[in-house]
Amino acid sequence: MTRIFVYGTLKRGRENHHWLAGQQFIAEARTQPIYRLFDMGGYPGMIHDDHGVAVEGEIWEVDAGGLARLDVLEDIDGGEYERVLLELEGDRVEGYLFLRDVSGRPDAGACW
Repeated sequence: MTRIFVYGTLKRGRENHHWLAGQQFIAEARTQPIYRLFDMGGYPGMIHDDHGVAVEGEIWEVDAGGLARLDVLEDIDGGEYERVLLELEGDRVEGYLFLRDVSGRPDAGACW
């Protein structure tokens, strides 16, 4: 099992939450203020930013099959996101950082 931080369309009540079916919600959480969300047109992209904000999201415990499905959704092989260890308030868990250019994209604040 892997603990993963989600911050956008995968959160409870959002349009891609069904990708977490059968997985275990752990807690709401926030990152350290070293990330920033950008509106990528219907979904957020989170990047590392030394002058960032504490991004709000959720921690989920995900099995190997669930993690493989999330990697497909987040287009790991296509280079849209990478799964890395993220710095949360009081914890470190895996999550997805956006890899593509965010130039000209609107800042989405701390919560999607």
